[in-house]
Amino acid sequence: MDVFQAVLDLFLHLDRHLVEWAAYFGPWLYVVLIAIIFAETGLVIAPFLPGDSLLFAVGALCALDNSPVRLDVMMLFLILAGIAGDAVNYWIGRVVGPRVFTKEKSWLLNKKHLERTRDFYARHGGKTIILARFIPIVRTFAPFVAGIGRMEYRRFAVYNITGAVVWVSSFMFLGFWFGSYPIVKRNFSLVILGIIFVSVLPIVIEVLLAWRRGPAAEAVPATESTPAAPPQAPAATAVQQESAA
Repeated sequence: MDVFQAVLDLFLHLDRHLVEWAAYFGPWLYVVLIAIIFAETGLVIAPFLPGDSLLFAVGALCALDNSPVRLDVMMLFLILAGIAGDAVNYWIGRVVGPRVFTKEKSWLLNKKHLERTRDFYARHGGKTIILARFIPIVRTFAPFVAGIGRMEYRRFAVYNITGAVVWVSSFMFLGFWFGSYPIVKRNFSLVILGIIFVSVLPIVIEVLLAWRRGPAAEAVPATESTPAAPPQAPAATAVQQESAA
């Protein structure tokens, strides 16, 4: 329970914690934030790390008088961290990903997250790499699934760079412009909750739609699959079709 409360406090009071980190780490704060963004986008075992809310809070920190971090420098580093994270995630998925789908349970990965990302790919194709930047959990698994489907890397790189630039710059600019407003400072926890709510809303809607479809939706794969077809085939097909386009 103490761990949960600590994590919750971290999410809801990122502004206060960032100021404390800045005083404690000094210039090393850049390294800490780069590591968090890299891990959140590059490691499929770390989808729980803050993303959107952290970027907003960092932007607000940059707007403070005598801020220890500069907006332009921090934005550049975090964009590069997001690009590098997705690239590493892509190659992990390409090398070891297919074996993940052959196991019903894994102590390391949540297969339901992979299946949800695969379905997202089936609808949106390669644009998932850009769109997923704004959706927690899917953001972490999208490049992994792209690697499993062996999307052409040059095409993936274009989506990756575009998504990282738009994602990081938009939330940091929002935090920089609005984070210094007194009303935002007084209600920073509510602002963070709002960002989290809007971010997870697509996942909630998708889960509700899947629940409404119920057994009828589950019956389709059962009639179309064959024993020889690998479990990741739908994801691979979506990605490969996008690469061939």
